[in-house]
Amino acid sequence: MNPSTAGATTAAGPIALRLLACVGALLAGLSVALAAYAVHAADPAAQQRLQSAAWFAFGHGIALAALAPRAVRLPGLAGLASLAIGTLLFSGSLVGGHFLATPTTLAPLGGGLMMLGWLLWAAASIRR
Repeated sequence: MNPSTAGATTAAGPIALRLLACVGALLAGLSVALAAYAVHAADPAAQQRLQSAAWFAFGHGIALAALAPRAVRLPGLAGLASLAIGTLLFSGSLVGGHFLATPTTLAPLGGGLMMLGWLLWAAASIRR
């Protein structure tokens, strides 16, 4: 057991924390492939959008993988869940716009959820 969480109570349990860490690691790993595609195979018009999707997925994926074990209370867990969903919506919308020619209308919602997630994590960090 992690000494920093010993004796702490969690509303969601270790499965949710492991799932968030796994989602983070998958986001980070897939973002490397997306960045490689953007640089080597995408047309110049799509490169910036795909690089943005990769950058946000990588950064937030690393954050999820690193912070999930510390989310021992509900505000922190809610913040990380918001980060995960927001990143999937934001990056997924940009990637879907390129590969599936779908509208990117979910990107702003994803960005808002990422902002909310960081605010919730900040609040949870102060309340420790």
